[in-house]
Amino acid sequence: MKQVNWLIIFIFFGCCLSATSHAKKKKAVFIIADGIPADVIERIQTPTLDEIAKKGGYTRAYVGGEAGGITETPTISAVCYNNLLTATWVNKHNVWGNGIEAPNYNYWSIFRIAENQKKDVKTAIFSSWEDNRTKLVGEGKPEAGNIKIDYVLDGLELDKKAYPDEKHSLNIFKIDEKISSAAAECIKTNAPDMMWVYLWFMDCAGHEFGDSPFFDKYTALTDKQIARIWEAIKYREANFDEEWMIVVTTDHGRTASNGKGHGGQSERERTTWIYTNVQPNTYFKQQQPGIIDIAPSVCRYMNFSIPQEIQYEQEGMPFIGKVDLSNVKAQVNGKQIILTWESYSNSPVQIYAATTNNFKEGKLDGWKKVGKAKAGEKKFVFDTSAMESSFYKFSLRGKNNMQTVWVKK
Repeated sequence: MKQVNWLIIFIFFGCCLSATSHAKKKKAVFIIADGIPADVIERIQTPTLDEIAKKGGYTRAYVGGEAGGITETPTISAVCYNNLLTATWVNKHNVWGNGIEAPNYNYWSIFRIAENQKKDVKTAIFSSWEDNRTKLVGEGKPEAGNIKIDYVLDGLELDKKAYPDEKHSLNIFKIDEKISSAAAECIKTNAPDMMWVYLWFMDCAGHEFGDSPFFDKYTALTDKQIARIWEAIKYREANFDEEWMIVVTTDHGRTASNGKGHGGQSERERTTWIYTNVQPNTYFKQQQPGIIDIAPSVCRYMNFSIPQEIQYEQEGMPFIGKVDLSNVKAQVNGKQIILTWESYSNSPVQIYAATTNNFKEGKLDGWKKVGKAKAGEKKFVFDTSAMESSFYKFSLRGKNNMQTVWVKK
């Protein structure tokens, strides 16, 4: 009898060790399809995106920060790409327009986070606009961490011989075709651990035609471009020990009047969308996540370690896995600052505060623990008499996620 029991135990642990040793390797790709409003993507037939959502989920999302608040951010393309990359709004990353004049690289991009993992992480950028890699990510720049991207295809928009200017900017559509095809092939053959794919044409179509049959037609064709990448992912999962996360989003909506513009704070300009094949959490389902939530979600899926000083500054949070709180707000009431939030657990929440913004200059702030609460209490009152200042940064740290907010008195 004892021999049988030991045999069962031996087999059980052997199976466990075998399952652990054959854990599937995780990979991630995120795609930005530029300038497609939520109401359009919901109306047009998009079978690829529908298939992705069926596995995971779809939600409307937002860009533009807090309208009228410290984080208000122009709904302009490069600005929004950097919202995604850094999980911060423009008051931190400092990219105010497509010129990308003075990005603050102290707020790490997801590629810098990947570069600083203890394990080797192979990265890729396939983009219809070269500035995404050279200026936003800052590949090779010492101030951006001397990042080296392993697989790259971009700069085709500069090759006027191969892609001369065409009527209706159809040369950009052809570049998107090349980018999506090459990205799919790279996934099939090289399987980078994390990839960013950027498709440009729909913003061109929007600026010229606005809301129109032309825009609808090419939105449907964009779904076919995404299909190439999705099929490559399914190929990898079927033939290799890999699990892939895909996130597809847009960078901004468009003006309500005709769909030709963007950049402001109207509801349609601020309203975007997110598709993913990974099962999302309650926050994703009950709230409206932001573009700043994509990088933290990819980092969580990939099990990336993020330095605490970087986490203190990130405003996004994961929309997969367990979370404790979201949507932190701060209201000044005389000598008090009232912090409120949405709750998803009753986990303890530690509240930290700083009255400096040394991080902007690449230095550390003197964060101090100022209190604690339960996530389920949804409120904490801070007495400013203990730390007199005209400026505060608060970080609320739950067991499963963090949230930050700035206050100017």
